[in-house]
Amino acid sequence: MIPIQNIYYMLSYAFRVLNEQGYKNLATEKFHNVAELCAAILVRGVSLQLKRGLGRDYITQTESLSTLRGRIEISESVKTMSLLNRQLICSHDEFSVNFYMNRIFKTTMEFLLRADISKVRKKQLKKILVFFAEVEPLAVHAINWNVQYNRNNQTCRMLISICRLTLKGLLQTNADGSTRLMDFFDEQRMCRLYEKFILEYYRKEFKQISASPAQIPWVVDDGIKIMLPLMQSDIMLAHKNKILIIDAKYYSHTTQARYNTQTLHSNNLYQIFTYVKNKALSVEHEVSGMLLYARTDEKIFPNNSYRMSGNKIIVRTLDLNCNFPDIAAQLNSIATEHLL
Repeated sequence: MIPIQNIYYMLSYAFRVLNEQGYKNLATEKFHNVAELCAAILVRGVSLQLKRGLGRDYITQTESLSTLRGRIEISESVKTMSLLNRQLICSHDEFSVNFYMNRIFKTTMEFLLRADISKVRKKQLKKILVFFAEVEPLAVHAINWNVQYNRNNQTCRMLISICRLTLKGLLQTNADGSTRLMDFFDEQRMCRLYEKFILEYYRKEFKQISASPAQIPWVVDDGIKIMLPLMQSDIMLAHKNKILIIDAKYYSHTTQARYNTQTLHSNNLYQIFTYVKNKALSVEHEVSGMLLYARTDEKIFPNNSYRMSGNKIIVRTLDLNCNFPDIAAQLNSIATEHLL
């Protein structure tokens, strides 16, 4: 089990805005579950937004009017026969608080009121929701997360990401179609956070290392690449003449059992080997690969190094169930051992 405080640190690297002054004291708070942590981040973030004034944006309204406003929807006017009532169907832009981003905030905060969070936190959410009285909530499963950002709403990017993690991670559907609340992100959400945390950690703490998710080209003899799948690495670290490709894996079981023998996940090993060999053939660098699993409560966990066709393939586990300086030390050792 990962301490909730470490989830906050992971989020702080994944979303660097959490290191700013308005959020810093959250690092010293104690949270009994992730829902409480997400609620605290939203309370702080939305409160900061409210100090600047509740966000507004232009939204398109389409309605039947007796006076012309905006653009006439001719086909809709004919279809609804509104002319018989001396009206026209018009579309016009209205500067309103009921725009999509605010609706996501309200939906998430109302959802958190039903989660396992403290009475104090629920009271804070209710106080904020008073300012959202004119904002309509959304259907949770129908939210479009492709929000457009600009200079005016760039500060909301992290908050929208927290909303997505909250709603996608905390709300699960049962077989009978009902919903249940969970007090932790599901495996898929944690996997995405785990990947982003590791990538952003190396970007921030090791400026001399180039860290990015990178596409790896297929090396083919005849130049034909039609229908070959995209090779997208989670993390590629490069320093001078060395490259380390990391595939971050967050599973409930780090190994697979076959005939009462624990082995590595074969698909994971095939994938990292393919990445390494194709990258090694396309550059004149020393290329290595690493499967970096999040350590579980299992007694057997992988910690191996192999030499395969001239390249090193490492399998390591990252222990997240410890103080954060110890997590940082584990990540630091990877960089120093394989790149520096």
